[in-house]
Amino acid sequence: MKIYFASDFHLGIPDYDSSLVREKLIVKWLDEIKEDASEIYLLGDLFDFWFEYRTVVPRGFVRLLGKIAEITDAGTPVHIFTGNHDMWMFDYLPQELNVTLNREHVTREYNGVKFFIGHGDGIGPGDHGYKFIKAVFANKICQWLFARIHPNLAFALANFWSGRSRVATEQLQFLGEENEYQIIFAKDKLKTEHIDYFIFGHRHIPNDIELSDSSRYINLGDWIDNFTYAVFDGDNLELKSYKDSSAGAAE
Repeated sequence: MKIYFASDFHLGIPDYDSSLVREKLIVKWLDEIKEDASEIYLLGDLFDFWFEYRTVVPRGFVRLLGKIAEITDAGTPVHIFTGNHDMWMFDYLPQELNVTLNREHVTREYNGVKFFIGHGDGIGPGDHGYKFIKAVFANKICQWLFARIHPNLAFALANFWSGRSRVATEQLQFLGEENEYQIIFAKDKLKTEHIDYFIFGHRHIPNDIELSDSSRYINLGDWIDNFTYAVFDGDNLELKSYKDSSAGAAE
């Protein structure tokens, strides 16, 4: 039995048709891995924007949601982490899909191997502007005020800001180990606690970097350009591309 990790689907962009193609590919991947998955971790930004009103949720994405419900109904745990684009998940997905929703990074141990898992945003030094904005978005009063806005206007505003964030993300490149916040964070944490695998999303750049003789940093990439995921077989973890295994279906 294997543990699977994926992140940053960003369903909803750049338009309905291309998002639907991507969603069907993700569902195809989930349908294949459910046969030998003991657990599945989805590390945030599944949706390019998500906000739950008390009785209203975003339309669409029924194929992904239905497949996750099928997997959890069959007894396989699915863990979903909030990302910076879909941090406004509340009780809908846990209630309807029976998933475990995580807002913070978590530490897990499997077969004596220790994992530090999360979306990977807002950690490490610097990036104070983003950390301030994240704190505002996480504030319950701000969430209550946003929920007072009609969904048509609320989603228009959210999609505008999401688009600005996406443009900034598209301009990002790997900055080197000494400048990547996630890697700096991981190396600092290793000074006080041993972690075998740090697994993050958020950066959209698939990476498998050796931090020490017994610790590795994994960034899961995304399902916009890279179609990458990680799988742990009980002994080793491997970063893989679904584009390769699906004979070009993701191209």
